[in-house]
Amino acid sequence: WVPDLAGFPDAKIAGIASTTARASAILPVWLGAAPIRLRGGQRAKKGPTPSPSSSLSSASEMNVGPSSAGRALTIQSHVVSGYVGNKCAVFTLQLHGFDVDPVLSVQFSNHTGYGSWKGEVMTGDQLWSLVEGLETNGLLAGYTHLLTGYIGSASLLRTVGRLVRKLRTYNPDLVYVCDPVLGDNGKLYVPAELAGIYREDIVPLATLLTPNQFEAELLTGLTIGSEEEAVAACAALHAAGPPSVVITSLDLDDRDGGGGAPGGGGTSSSITLLGSTSAPQVNRGGHVFRIVVPRIPSYFTGTGDLCAALLLAWSAKMPGQLGTAAEMAVASLQGVLRRTAEAQAQAEAAGKTGIGCRELRLVQSVDDLLRPEVTAKVTWL
Repeated sequence: WVPDLAGFPDAKIAGIASTTARASAILPVWLGAAPIRLRGGQRAKKGPTPSPSSSLSSASEMNVGPSSAGRALTIQSHVVSGYVGNKCAVFTLQLHGFDVDPVLSVQFSNHTGYGSWKGEVMTGDQLWSLVEGLETNGLLAGYTHLLTGYIGSASLLRTVGRLVRKLRTYNPDLVYVCDPVLGDNGKLYVPAELAGIYREDIVPLATLLTPNQFEAELLTGLTIGSEEEAVAACAALHAAGPPSVVITSLDLDDRDGGGGAPGGGGTSSSITLLGSTSAPQVNRGGHVFRIVVPRIPSYFTGTGDLCAALLLAWSAKMPGQLGTAAEMAVASLQGVLRRTAEAQAQAEAAGKTGIGCRELRLVQSVDDLLRPEVTAKVTWL
């Protein structure tokens, strides 16, 4: 490669020439038929120039190789500032050793809790265009996990279902973790028609479904006011297809184990996560469990997104141990929330206010994400 220096000032030409010389002295790369001299004066061995077809094959093989915990495709929202959707999931999964490929269902300046935002929403056609590009280059092979979160339109959600079926032609064992983001605390975040699409097309494809209480009610048509009703809702969701269901937040009477959404919105003093699985579990006779944690007195955005990513990460590390994986996920989440609440208190003590004070302190919580302190143990029912 020879840089085209026409129109560059002499100083810039000198800088480019110097950089090119340094690169050619150390990079073990072929430029046409001539070998580059490596560091120490050695010459690289001459080899054939790869053909386009062999490049396609090697791209596929590269993504199938067991180089990490797995390769995850995650489709959910993205914000420039803050931590929700993919801004939570990508960082978390990468910390746990996954190669992560994010698709942005929306790209906003900030999350909608701020009251105003700017940005763009992806369509189903745009998603499928990306899928076609990946497939053309042999890059669909090798995905071990798919994670979906906020999907804002019917066309995009239907295309997600099409994508799941496509991915399973390459990997029948693909693990699909579906966070069916519909709303919370009785309020829809998305068009009402999406609930029906989830029920009919998406839920049957999921390996692990992670609704909150409101979403579990929408998907089953059942009212959940007690632990027994939550277990019944899990059974109804199992019947629709998913072998594992985790209702990530329950607002129940304290005598039933507590409840409430992780970020607030409930009234009880504790939060209950309830899980159920029909998959074989290691050293467990039961298949339904709960975890109860104290409520942190604040409201946070992105907790459901983070919880789903953590459930994916920990369950991949602990196959056949969904209860223990949920225990670790909850411990990680609570650690992040405690650190966020502490930062919020410090900011408010310094006279700062606003929703920005409650953005998740994710980067500051690496130890919590990887090595959480478990204080709330799983109870098998």
